[in-house]
Amino acid sequence: MKTVTYPGNPFPLGATWDGEGVNFTLYSENATGVDLCLFNSVHDEVESAQIPITEYTELIWHIYIPGLKPGQLYGFRVYGPYEPKNGHRFNPNKLLVDPYAKAVAGTIDWNDSLFGYEVGSPEEDLSFSKANSAAFIPKAVVIDHHFDWEGDKSPDIPYYKSVIYEAHVKGFTKLHPDIPENIRGTYAAIAHPVAIAYLKDLGVTAIELMPVHDFLSDRHLVDEGLTNYWGYNTIGFFAPDARYASCSVLGEQVTEFKNMVKELHKAGIEVILDVVYNHTGEGSHLGPTLSFRGVDNVSYYRLVDDDKRYYMDYTGTGNTLNANLPNVLRLMMDSLRYWIEEMHVDGFRFDLAATLARELHEVNRLSAFFDIIHQDPTISRVKLIAEPWDLGEGGYQVGKFPAGWAEWNGKYRDCIRDYWSGAESTLAEFANRITGSSDLYKSYRRPTASINFITAHDGFTLTDLVSYNEKHNEANGENNNDGESHNRSWNCGVEGPTDDATINNLRAKQKRNFLTTLFLSQGVPMIVAGDEMGRTQQGNNNSYCQDNEISWVNWLGLDKELYAFTRKLINLRKEHAAFSRKNWFNGQPVQGNEIADIAWFLPNGSEMNDDNWTHDFAKSVAVFLNGLGLHTVNAEGDKVVDDSFYIIFNAHDEPLSYKLPHEEYALNWELLIDTANPDNNGTIRTFKAEDTIQIDGRSVVLLQHQLVHDMGTKQQ
Repeated sequence: MKTVTYPGNPFPLGATWDGEGVNFTLYSENATGVDLCLFNSVHDEVESAQIPITEYTELIWHIYIPGLKPGQLYGFRVYGPYEPKNGHRFNPNKLLVDPYAKAVAGTIDWNDSLFGYEVGSPEEDLSFSKANSAAFIPKAVVIDHHFDWEGDKSPDIPYYKSVIYEAHVKGFTKLHPDIPENIRGTYAAIAHPVAIAYLKDLGVTAIELMPVHDFLSDRHLVDEGLTNYWGYNTIGFFAPDARYASCSVLGEQVTEFKNMVKELHKAGIEVILDVVYNHTGEGSHLGPTLSFRGVDNVSYYRLVDDDKRYYMDYTGTGNTLNANLPNVLRLMMDSLRYWIEEMHVDGFRFDLAATLARELHEVNRLSAFFDIIHQDPTISRVKLIAEPWDLGEGGYQVGKFPAGWAEWNGKYRDCIRDYWSGAESTLAEFANRITGSSDLYKSYRRPTASINFITAHDGFTLTDLVSYNEKHNEANGENNNDGESHNRSWNCGVEGPTDDATINNLRAKQKRNFLTTLFLSQGVPMIVAGDEMGRTQQGNNNSYCQDNEISWVNWLGLDKELYAFTRKLINLRKEHAAFSRKNWFNGQPVQGNEIADIAWFLPNGSEMNDDNWTHDFAKSVAVFLNGLGLHTVNAEGDKVVDDSFYIIFNAHDEPLSYKLPHEEYALNWELLIDTANPDNNGTIRTFKAEDTIQIDGRSVVLLQHQLVHDMGTKQQ
């Protein structure tokens, strides 16, 4: 029976169900023809219908088919020249995933037919494959976008109140004993009351999910029995990956994702997505033809100018999406708006964001990508976080992103690691990092532009940072050649696990030192799921292909003492505006008070002078934070004030005696935190001005002066 078709409309792009049928659209500037292919099952080897699309408006192919419903599986076959040297790689023998698919059913079943050329041919990609790939490629799914959000609204937590928790959808819950086994590792598991209660108790305000956009696992990994666990290999920028769904995947994964967001929002927790708009999973010129490459290669990718057979590669993955082209920018912006408006997410962390700033070969802070985001009324209002580097020349762009953007502060990570591991470093940089990195951000942004972190998914966990000098990535199958070799780590005397109580106690203290420094620093703190409970990857610092116990959070191995300490730090930060300032320190006396908003001290109790900052090997410093010097008001316009604090950092391996400041700074102090004695032996210790306090080797001490009683408010 012949399928009834109507011309349809060129917008919106993708497949749109209107209650009576489905409108299909596909952008391709250079195609000579497009067929819509319908399937009855994800396992079908051939389509049940192959329908030529004859309508072509403004470079968009479109068709409307009445009677089709949500759950319908589909793909495209696209005709045009196969001229790799000119950048064209059209091959209608290859079924293509819709770049605007809102859901994708199935995963890649690796087969030579997925490649546009004859695999093994001496001509490589200059040859042409006639094999049909339909049996081996996942199918796009028509969805019903309707969902009962129950009045859902974003928690809309300002940066200065944020505590970010980076997590992997599967790894976070896969081993959780109190979550039903049939949903562990899924969106539903994160929405489970047990998972949400944990996040609430810990005190984090946002969960930053590693990539959930539909992605593929590289063929070489699958052949080795591994997988692309991290997911930085996107194929579908609108589709939540079906592997993280506990339900049927004929569109139900979209509903499950939405429900996860809704439940997290009910708990006051934001959802930030780690997104990968810099490249796709199709790889280099020898990669498969799955979507963009076959739809219109030259209209999506950055190709080498003098030989368009090859791709510009600023990402180390084989290709780079061309964010200079209007249709690519539209796809990126449409995708971002979709996740905000339809999926209700609260922000994005952009992988290798410097790639998106490249106009030609140089990184340009005012590229079209950032211009469009800045003026977009939807995208510009959510959290925008850049990983401010890529692999190209001049790609390290920390501190150079536009206003409105926050950045993963790699210089913060490196400096704090160096300080506590005993590496050569200056107090001046340490002071800069813990006060918000004004050298990077002060010219046109606030301290909250700095996303401070000690560890991230890429690298050692916190426990491994203090347990290994060297990476141990043998399980990845690359002879330990992958991953970063310079980790700025210190194993405290023994490589890996040990029964030596002295070393284990030192490692525990070092973890407390890192966490205390992180949560007392100005900026926005981010921790990695499991660091608060002592998670280890056995020294693997590049677990991108390890979908197993190496990467999963081990809930039965929970370090309860470390968890309690982390929870205490987070709550302390949230209770005191002194640690989460909106504005920069100015180092000047506060109005009505002769004391500056910040002051730095030597062990003898005197303030530091310019010469003290230049000592390369100085390992100890104290800082006074004036609770009257926050330079901000609350929502009601009242001046925000807080208690004053005195923090002593000692990275020496020997104890130091510190004389507390003169009484003009405070008459008395109460000990809140001592990383060498985290429970303070169950007692409250107090000190008076100019008392001498003993600081253990490699430790942090935090003292509080209760300045605020009924005046003002502590909370911003």
